[in-house]
Amino acid sequence: MKKIDDTVKKETVYIAKWTMILSCILQAVFLIIGKWSLSVLFANLITGSVAVFNFLLMGITVQKAVDMEQKDAANLIRFSQSIRLLMQLAFCALGVVFLDPAAAIIPLFFPRVGVSVRIIFNKNQENNSSSDDLSQGGDTD
Repeated sequence: MKKIDDTVKKETVYIAKWTMILSCILQAVFLIIGKWSLSVLFANLITGSVAVFNFLLMGITVQKAVDMEQKDAANLIRFSQSIRLLMQLAFCALGVVFLDPAAAIIPLFFPRVGVSVRIIFNKNQENNSSSDDLSQGGDTD
């Protein structure tokens, strides 16, 4: 088995940090509205961990697919996506049935939030650097 690429590790750590931040916010919201319990904590921990693990598996799959023929890579990506979706559904179902439903479902969206925040910040940084270039008479092309 190949070593996990440093980019995959770095991005997974980034997503794990956002998942932890958002999980703390979720716990705080449940505490504020008076609905907090251990089932909220456990559901959040389990499905939040599953969401980060899903992101890691996706990164590893893409890393493997890069070295493959296009048809084989597409098949690997599709297969991986199906298996990862089933894994998420299984853990989510367990959380909904045995723990708190909202706390089991919401953390599955945390990686998407982390990715979206990165996209927004990268766009803002690009816009700021291009406006700095323009104000200094630089060419943005």
